[in-house]
Amino acid sequence: MARKRSRAKPLDTIWEISDDLWARIEPILKEDWKPSPKGGQPPADWRRIFNGIIYRLRSSCQWNQLPKCFGDDSTIHRWFQRWCRHGVMKRIWATLIEECKELGEVHWEWQSADGSMGKARFGGEKGWQESHRPRQARHQKERTCR
Repeated sequence: MARKRSRAKPLDTIWEISDDLWARIEPILKEDWKPSPKGGQPPADWRRIFNGIIYRLRSSCQWNQLPKCFGDDSTIHRWFQRWCRHGVMKRIWATLIEECKELGEVHWEWQSADGSMGKARFGGEKGWQESHRPRQARHQKERTCR
């Protein structure tokens, strides 16, 4: 009689952050925000923007291909650039890693990085260095003694 294998249910892809996680991330975002003394337009919905960034990083889609439910793609990209430039994303990452470390949930020996290869747009950078390895001559003389 054949044994039935129990198949592990695949985990759902996380596109939106939970309320608990947002409670830890929002104060870090607020540290970076200095409202203008003149007033002006209030900042966009940061949670929606952060969800859009998570979607972009998880799906590897282009910024202009983000679903409209996250808001304007250029707004999301501007906030992402600002947060990266000001070190906000690093602080969020460090906070989350520290929490995982406290819980004993990070198995560092199993960590890996994933990257993608893409073509160099417009032929890449011009003016590259020549190789230091000698090239094979095009028309080498054949040996006379065989």
